[in-house]
Amino acid sequence: METANLALILAFVGFGILIALAGTGSIMGTAAGAMATVGAVKKRPDAFGSFIVLSALPGTQGLYGFAGFFILQEFVGPEMTLLQGAGILGGGIALGLAGLFSGIYQGKVCASGIDAIGNGNDVFGRTLILAVFPELYAIIAFAALFLIRGIL
Repeated sequence: METANLALILAFVGFGILIALAGTGSIMGTAAGAMATVGAVKKRPDAFGSFIVLSALPGTQGLYGFAGFFILQEFVGPEMTLLQGAGILGGGIALGLAGLFSGIYQGKVCASGIDAIGNGNDVFGRTLILAVFPELYAIIAFAALFLIRGIL
């Protein structure tokens, strides 16, 4: 197998991992928030706006994965090196896994907040603050793609 072909294969696998895992984290996180909303809105229909914001918050990890593709796509082509292919694969694994777990756990934080608001507690702002913590690691992995890009 030619080095250029292997580099392309590594890059495409990296992109697949990046988008699939980060997207899966968002799917699972937003679904956790939505499921909590279904129960909480029965008790507090007036808080639906807060529930929507908290349910949507874990959707950002999938966006980071999609944006990561655009950050690295310019390096993909028949003239790319094996190092570039490996860099894209490594970056894809890093952001994919960070987005997966960040989205899942951010969704759990948001679902807990939604449940608490549904029970009459005023915790929307506190929930937003706490939900930022798992997202921080997806942001760090996204920022690492810029560093990887600089090496490529």
